[in-house]
Amino acid sequence: MVFSSESFLFLFLPLFLAAYYLTPTRLKSYTILAGSYVFYAWWRVDFLGLLFLTTAFAYVVGQQVAKHRGTKTGRVWLGIGVVGCLGVLGVFKYLNFFIDSFAALMGTDAAGLGVHWHLILPIGISFYVFQALSYLIDVHRGDATADASFIDFAAFIALFPQLIAGPILRYKDLEDQFREREHSVELFCDGLARFLIGLGKKVILADAVAPLADVVFGGGEVGMALAWAGALAYMLQLYFDFSGYSDMAIGLGRMMGFRFLENFRFPYISRSITEFWRRWHISLSNWLRDYLYISLGGNRKGPGRTYFNLMAVMVLGGLWHGANWTFVLWGFWHGGLLAAERYTGWDKRAAGSWIALPLTLFFVLIGWVMFRATTVSEGFEVYAGMFGANGLTGDPALWMDVTRESVALALVAAVVVFLEPHIHDYFSRPVKNAPVSHDGTVIVEGHAAQGALMQAVSVVAVLAIGVLTVLKLAEQSFSPFLYFQF
Repeated sequence: MVFSSESFLFLFLPLFLAAYYLTPTRLKSYTILAGSYVFYAWWRVDFLGLLFLTTAFAYVVGQQVAKHRGTKTGRVWLGIGVVGCLGVLGVFKYLNFFIDSFAALMGTDAAGLGVHWHLILPIGISFYVFQALSYLIDVHRGDATADASFIDFAAFIALFPQLIAGPILRYKDLEDQFREREHSVELFCDGLARFLIGLGKKVILADAVAPLADVVFGGGEVGMALAWAGALAYMLQLYFDFSGYSDMAIGLGRMMGFRFLENFRFPYISRSITEFWRRWHISLSNWLRDYLYISLGGNRKGPGRTYFNLMAVMVLGGLWHGANWTFVLWGFWHGGLLAAERYTGWDKRAAGSWIALPLTLFFVLIGWVMFRATTVSEGFEVYAGMFGANGLTGDPALWMDVTRESVALALVAAVVVFLEPHIHDYFSRPVKNAPVSHDGTVIVEGHAAQGALMQAVSVVAVLAIGVLTVLKLAEQSFSPFLYFQF
């Protein structure tokens, strides 16, 4: 089940919210857990068992880590927990990759090695395993408590708004909210608006520009013009698809009284790769920094070790996205850029340079090509097209698959990318020079009218996005979110 499906929008979500708000406060975690398990089982019931076993394992080990915190026994329990969680991820996500890579090295395939099975990747496994890992490490560090309620912890791991594609939550950020959180009409409406904006990003923009990207990455001799157009289309598709999902997750959380941290902060206005990773997939960036980069020594052991740590973290971050050499190369690319910026000091000087923004976008775009490619050779074929190896136009037959709608909406999406920060600032800033009372109410009639006008415009805009999205959903086929594969 995906957020942009009729079954979720018109069946699961209304029934869940009705049950959630009818449930007494002390029992709401039971409703969250039951609803989240139904949501996950909608895909495959059998993998629900893996989710439950991972949750139970992390909970039991977390209790022991807390009980023996600060002792050798506590560190042993932490090691058991980390190895166990990574073992689940390693078997289900990477075993096929390692077998296929070893077979290729031997000049054969998996069947030639006598392996005739192929593990299915459980959706969301990268996200809920990372959440379990962060819980265990935070308990060990004393940053989180080992919750006495298994139901609250299980509801946290399985929380359906972010279960499939993030953002990656940390128990220490939500443990107080599981005990007590606000429910109000205002917060619910705010969440609904955020959800509709995210849904619009996915359905109206991401899905519309996807066909242009698919033409370029579908094979064939792609010319320079089409290669650049398709690469840029994918750059836009990925942003609106993933940030749209994050908006929907954050909105659903607010509708349930939770306040999730932001996962995107206008990444395509970044002026360095360092800044880009402060704005793109923030929950993953922070996770890699806090639990991997710092654990490796961060920047505390000299420049050489710092560059190595940056490279190692990004390569592992690339591999987290998928068991494919394309993601490894993408990680090397970003790790190398981060190390180069640190070495040259560009990350601190970029803000004053006119070339910083286009240069950063160029580097990000080059990385996204390999990220999107299904094989390394396909990625280099697109690079060849981008840099003129196939001429300006390439295979004329490929242009027949390019639709006017995808090109037009790609241009709209590009405009939205750069207007989005300004729109956000305009509607989120307080009314200029408006005096307020002690409870925050605007007390001057003229300023109140200005604030009411801004609110009315935003409501109409969100409703228009919602209506347009529903109409678009009615005419298009199923389109899963890109990050479901990770």
